[in-house]
Amino acid sequence: MPETALLEVRDLKVHFPVQHGLFSRVKAHVKAVDGVSFSLAPGETLGLVGESGCGKTTLGRAVVRLIEPTAGSIHFDGEDLTKLDGAALRAKRRGFQMIFQDPFGSLNPRMTVGQIVGEALDIHGLAASADARAKRITELLEAVGLSAAHAQRYPHEFSGGQRQRIGIARALAVEPKLIVCDEPVSALDVSVQAQIINLLQDLQRERGLAYLFVAHDLAVVEHISRRVMVMYLGRVVELADAKAIVRAPKHPYTQALLSAVPVVDPASKRQRIVLPGDVPSPIDPPSGCPFHPRCPVAEARCRVEKPALREIAPGQFAACHLAT
Repeated sequence: MPETALLEVRDLKVHFPVQHGLFSRVKAHVKAVDGVSFSLAPGETLGLVGESGCGKTTLGRAVVRLIEPTAGSIHFDGEDLTKLDGAALRAKRRGFQMIFQDPFGSLNPRMTVGQIVGEALDIHGLAASADARAKRITELLEAVGLSAAHAQRYPHEFSGGQRQRIGIARALAVEPKLIVCDEPVSALDVSVQAQIINLLQDLQRERGLAYLFVAHDLAVVEHISRRVMVMYLGRVVELADAKAIVRAPKHPYTQALLSAVPVVDPASKRQRIVLPGDVPSPIDPPSGCPFHPRCPVAEARCRVEKPALREIAPGQFAACHLAT
């Protein structure tokens, strides 16, 4: 693993068995993540985008071992998480946390905010006394724009944006180096989205956090990320600097995604690229390039030969035979 990498994922696969019949025999596998590799440096934000069902949430959950990988390696801070279990994995989890998409369903309605945020402190033994615990909870709530008085209230008493702040405070409790953000603003109003994005950026500057930022909105990802990784049908189709992705996308799928992003200036309106058909089933993906059934420029080669993720321009990688 490179010395500068905090997270190094290599050839990660997550395949879910499809069972059928009286004896629940495995008939096929859903290839949710199918051979993904990437790295993440300390303090960096890597954006992860793609249509619903492309595997980005599964990838994020597999990275933090909430879903068990089928194959591949996940090196975090010099140690392969796929080799850890039990107490060793629990101890390592202090270094990485997750913020979930649903600010309503991700908080226990029977627990107060203080109990939710303080739970991680209790599990990892990070508070020496009750007073130290209460002080730490207050510090965490204030860090995300809430107050000490909120610790005695329950999740249903808060708005969606406030609940997501509680989720962020919970993630910060163990002082992680990496946070996987699973579409943390998609369920929020646009004005609240901006507040949460700004909060995440402020916390990153203050604490040196690294983010794997999962979203389907390329405009949001471009704003917060240094690099962007585009997924389609469980595979990475493009990986590049965020500005390069927006300025000159190389993969036809990335070009189609970018064409759907609204622009403020009518004079700079992009030509909309409408892709035919639907995303193929991950149970039976197409042969060759998985995007070829919907690709507007596909050739005969694309139907039979799977393209490798190759460097098209300095620091810009695309899995396309025709990209230049």
